[in-house]
Amino acid sequence: MNRKFYYDLHIHSCLSPCADNDMTPNNIAGMAALNGLQIIALTDHNSCRNCPAFFEACKKHGLIAIAGMELTTSEDIHIICLFEHLDDAMQFEKIIEEKRIKIKNRTDIFGEQLIVDSEDNIIGVDEFLLPNATTLTIEAAYKIATQYGAVIYPAHVDRQANGIISTLGTFPDNPPFGYAEFNQKSLLDDYHFRYPNLNNKKILTSSDAHHLWDINEANNSIMIDDKPYSSNLIRKRLFEYLRLG
Repeated sequence: MNRKFYYDLHIHSCLSPCADNDMTPNNIAGMAALNGLQIIALTDHNSCRNCPAFFEACKKHGLIAIAGMELTTSEDIHIICLFEHLDDAMQFEKIIEEKRIKIKNRTDIFGEQLIVDSEDNIIGVDEFLLPNATTLTIEAAYKIATQYGAVIYPAHVDRQANGIISTLGTFPDNPPFGYAEFNQKSLLDDYHFRYPNLNNKKILTSSDAHHLWDINEANNSIMIDDKPYSSNLIRKRLFEYLRLG
């Protein structure tokens, strides 16, 4: 039986320097559950290292966890990469680690980059600034991510900073993105009018949360057949839906 699953597929943890340190996996999962969400994705900048702890935290709260990354291309454009399987995300993480341009992080300016365990204990830090551009072009990032089974699409196309439209002046035909992410649904009609290439894309609305209070409430949903119920089945059918985009 199909039913609505409320989602937020763009959330940052304390590993992203621009996010609050209290954006730990358990705090994120707890807030998402309070907000009535069922599916949430962790999408830190150029890293998946808090995804294992995030999966454990979501399990405690009865949520479907999605491993993800907000990757910065060489054009300085942000794209969302979502993975059906945690192992694939962690393998992709190793590839991106080699493609990062490593500039020492200034915690006094940008913030800390904390790696935590399933109990939110700090087990490490990333000493190099995560959000800066990698050496991968949009096309190269798309090619590599799809090899690891990812669903990929441009993040926050309705924003100026690191948005694909603000950077390129249009929504490109290639790579063949099936989706585009908006932060504000109210801008959809205007963007569809101004950028016709968006008209054949499906739209996902997510928060890009950097603070606990930014995480979406139960406003955006996807219809999924959840019988016989299991988290793995929901995750599988979510990705079946996304790949049809």
